Order: sequence, then structure tokens, then C-alpha cells
Amino acid sequence: MKSVQTLILVATFGLLLSGCAATAFIEKDDAVNFNRYKTYAWLDENDDSSGIQKNSLQESNLRQAVNAELAKANWKEEKTKPDIILKHDILVEKTVKENTNPVYSQGFTRRFYNPYTRRFSYIYYPSQFAGYRNEQYESREGTLTISMIDATTDKVVWQGWTTDEVSSKNLTSKEIQGSVKNIFRKFDPVKN
Repeated sequence: MKSVQTLILVATFGLLLSGCAATAFIEKDDAVNFNRYKTYAWLDENDDSSGIQKNSLQESNLRQAVNAELAKANWKEEKTKPDIILKHDILVEKTVKENTNPVYSQGFTRRFYNPYTRRFSYIYYPSQFAGYRNEQYESREGTLTISMIDATTDKVVWQGWTTDEVSSKNLTSKEIQGSVKNIFRKFDPVKN
């Protein structure tokens, strides 16, 4: 009996944790056989023409997280002649979120005199729905996109992305790892 309760508790806790994760989305080319891909390389983005400064620590954390996920699929990084080229984009932008909460009146008690019993009695009036309170607040949303490009055809064959609220203008290593795990939960080379 105790093991059944423990199993139910663990299952409930797992559902709660999975509900907290950001949703990931994928797009893939259905005509591509992913079983033929075994190696990958990162697209070298040393082009300074954009004027955007790259965060090398964030870049390193992202590559480590993706490399760990691809190692689970038995893919290996190879810089000379890869099957797939990996590219990523990180976008952090300010947004305005709206929070809507119901508002209820305060419950109260009223005292009255009952002439039939010649005593004072109390009636409780419960709270009632009064409407909604709308609040707006600024937040930051980070979007991480990972693209897989076929090295021979230069065609995007798989793309995954996720968006979540972040704490600063740069993603932390914990936020990167969580986002990468969410994206690669939907990456299965055998099914793809």
C-alpha cells in the first residue's frame, strides 16, 4: 500500500514539474532520413559585419548543452566533413505581460434582533464576485532557436525553438540548459 502511495506521489510531482517547463516547437523536413546523419559541426559565426557583440560564455554554455543532447543520440562533432551544420539564434526582448485576477467583495456578518425568540442573532454574508483587476508588467522573453542544415544541400532539415521568461538580457547557463533540453525532448532521429 505504501509503495502505491509513493508511486502516485512521484507521478504527481513529475506532472507538476513537466507543467512548469516552457513549450518547445519543432519543424522538420519529412522527406529527410535522419538515420543517415551521424556527425555535425557548428556554423562559425565570426562575421563582425552585424555589429552585434556575441557573449562567449553564453555561446560556450549553449554548445556544451547541445553537444550533450546530441551525444545521447550517438552523434559526434566533426569539423572536417560533417553531415549536419548547427546554427543557433538567441533573442531576448522586452514584452508587456498582462495579469488578470478576479476580485471579490469582503464577507461580513450582520447582527439583528429576533422578536420571536427575544435574542440577538448573526447572519453571515459571504463574499461576492465583483469583477476583474488587470495588471500589466514588463518582462523579458528569451527565444532560443536551433537549426540543423544538411551540409551537402545547404537546406534546413530540422529546427527547434522555445520561448520562456528570462531574468536578464543574457540567458543564464541554467536557462540555456533547460531550453536546450526542452527542444531536444522532441528530437528523435529514429522517428524523424
